[in-house]
Amino acid sequence: MTNWTDEIPEAARDYIAGRRLDEVECIVSDIAGVARGKAMPASKFARQTSFFLPNSIFLQTITGEWASNPLGAFTEPDMILHPDYSTATAAPWTADITLQVIHDAVTQSGDPVPTAPRNVLKRIVQLYADKGWKPIVAPEMEFFLVARNIDPNMPVMPPMGRSGRRAAGRQAYSMSAVDEYGKVIDDIYDFAELQGFEIDGILQEGGAGQVEINLAHGDPVKLADEIFFFKRLIREAALRHDCFATFMAKPIEGEPGSAMHIHHSVTDLATGRNIFSDDKGSETDHFLHFIAGMQRHLPAAVALLAPYVNSYRRYVPDFAAPINLEWGRDNRTTGLRIPISGPEARRLENRLAGMDCNPYLGIAASLACGYLGLVEQTKPRPECIGSAYNVETDLPYNLGDALDLLDENMALRDVLGQDFCRYYDAVKRNEYKEFLQVISPWEREHLLLNV
Repeated sequence: MTNWTDEIPEAARDYIAGRRLDEVECIVSDIAGVARGKAMPASKFARQTSFFLPNSIFLQTITGEWASNPLGAFTEPDMILHPDYSTATAAPWTADITLQVIHDAVTQSGDPVPTAPRNVLKRIVQLYADKGWKPIVAPEMEFFLVARNIDPNMPVMPPMGRSGRRAAGRQAYSMSAVDEYGKVIDDIYDFAELQGFEIDGILQEGGAGQVEINLAHGDPVKLADEIFFFKRLIREAALRHDCFATFMAKPIEGEPGSAMHIHHSVTDLATGRNIFSDDKGSETDHFLHFIAGMQRHLPAAVALLAPYVNSYRRYVPDFAAPINLEWGRDNRTTGLRIPISGPEARRLENRLAGMDCNPYLGIAASLACGYLGLVEQTKPRPECIGSAYNVETDLPYNLGDALDLLDENMALRDVLGQDFCRYYDAVKRNEYKEFLQVISPWEREHLLLNV
């Protein structure tokens, strides 16, 4: 019998080399992107080929409540989880020698569970493959390092830097600003290296304590796996230094929000060539169709790219937020930007997704919009020349409206999977209902005695 550790990536083998592996964490992503699963002794993991979890984990809200099952009775049948050994990676912050392994969820009849976020992304990638295409993505991760916040009634504050002063805003690209919390960054680098992840770059963003990490382009599922792991990695690095890392879209009033910009290109499976460029290096109809698909279907996809009530606080003018569906070349005011590149790397950057989205679902939704454009072969609106910040848009500005648009877009629902969309809607409607029952400090301050 083959030792399962022979099938894991080199970085994971190096991590456990010469040491006794104590524990394996068997995990899947829920709708929110939270790691669910179970941990077990490595010796037990080696003896088993599959594990079980109830399918109801995909009906759990971010608050821990349970949405009603839109597909029938709440009987909670077990799913079968199969380990994807290619995802095995270290958990270097734990006291014991531990590996994490992402699992694929299948039904008891062997079919992919349609409500599992990783399966949703795999479904989209397969749709591209069926057309002879391979999507390539390059995500950017923005997040805030903040002071420890143990009272939800208190505002979030920037962290204290090594200078003894709180991190300052409006210091984009400042190396000194990054140095203020250099020990956290050092641990992020160290953890990433032990886990076998390639960081393309780290920089200071515009917010106080806001950091951006860029990842190299590659396979959508692999990169979604890495972001899934990275969120935990970054949180653990921050906790080591008495601060929090948050991926909320808008954690600090008056500061910019955190996005997960996604760069997209598509290659031909047979030739490996970028279908967005022709033999002369010019833009192709495929490229324009892809942009048109984004413009037509992104309003309905926003429910997945901006999945919480807080997400829509990013979509405000004058905070470098892409609040439009315009496209332009090297134009950061447009929601859809064409970065400077050679023909072989021609790509489209979707700047709408928030860092609070589930990476599997955010990438899947964005790719789904582009795929529909390629299939529908429509043309985009004219390129935006100049600032797009004041352009009127069809984007929704709250979660309820976003869910309504997703509910109405049958083409997007068919691509993502109807069962998944029903589950997603049930979870998000439940969360939105819970939020509407909470009275905010703003309401108490301005309405209590004035209306």
